[in-house]
Amino acid sequence: MNGHELTTSSPRQSKKETDANHFVLTFENNRYASELFGQFDQNLKLLEQRLGIDARARGNSVSISGDVVATNQARRALDYLYDRLQKGGSIELSDVEGAIRMAIAADDQLSLPTMERKAKLTMSQISTRKKTIAARTPTQDTYIRALERSELVFGVGPAGTGKTYLAVAYAAQLLERGAVDRIILSRPAVEAGERLGFLPGDMKEKVDPYLRPLYDALYDMMPGDKVERAITAGVIEIAPLAFMRGRTLANAAVILDEAQNTTSMQMKMFLTRLGENGRMIVTGDPSQVDLPRGVKSGLVEALQILRGVEGVSVVRFKDADVVRHPMVARIVRAYEAQTAVQDESEQLDR
Repeated sequence: MNGHELTTSSPRQSKKETDANHFVLTFENNRYASELFGQFDQNLKLLEQRLGIDARARGNSVSISGDVVATNQARRALDYLYDRLQKGGSIELSDVEGAIRMAIAADDQLSLPTMERKAKLTMSQISTRKKTIAARTPTQDTYIRALERSELVFGVGPAGTGKTYLAVAYAAQLLERGAVDRIILSRPAVEAGERLGFLPGDMKEKVDPYLRPLYDALYDMMPGDKVERAITAGVIEIAPLAFMRGRTLANAAVILDEAQNTTSMQMKMFLTRLGENGRMIVTGDPSQVDLPRGVKSGLVEALQILRGVEGVSVVRFKDADVVRHPMVARIVRAYEAQTAVQDESEQLDR
């Protein structure tokens, strides 16, 4: 994606007035315009807050004024969201937030001298029959492209960045399109503080609490009855990490979540299960290791060992990529700052 000048699409006419920082956008479809602006113009208010502009709706038009860069970012975001509505999609506040982030990112990217600036905003997408998910940050865009390109992808970073959700969504897309025959979900159960054998219930009941985020993403992307049938048929498999040994996972999309809690031996064992026409996605947060003191995280080690290996992509998310409540990003930054202070203090004590 690059930062080119937005071109006006045929169903929407842009009327620029003499002031370079002020223009009016008119949308032909009144219903789409209403959805675009949001209930009580909440989407426009979010644009105002994030970009420091003034956006005032009147009928199916919106008058935008402010800094040149910010108003053009608002134009790109609205153009993208309107196109989304025309294609049958819907808009939530989180989608508006994502469009704003991507519009800002377009200005931050360098363009070739021969290319015009401020191109039409585009985002990578993952689509199933039930739902289409568009990237909401530049890193998510990079992540989705990496999933399409590489056989082994590491998505690492703080909670709330969408790395696990997008991994499951992509696996569901591959399954629905027939690119793989099954999905395998795995996650270490370090948090249990005890061996799985001592937990009550059958194996599915033992590991379900640890795989809940993966289930939630599956049910978002596929109808509930199809998910249940696929689990029963073994097309979607719940495979505790300890039970992966000795298997070759061909024609499968395999996801290892919370990978920071694997040991070096477990991680090597998992990665070497990759079979023909297989895809592996490994997600985790290296700053949230729950292993016993002195035990090195298999995820941290793998990121070092596999650097530069062909077919392996590593995408690193940061607090700026958090797509949950804005407070989550502030919490992540506060903890990271505290960790940095502690690390510096420990180095001085040595």
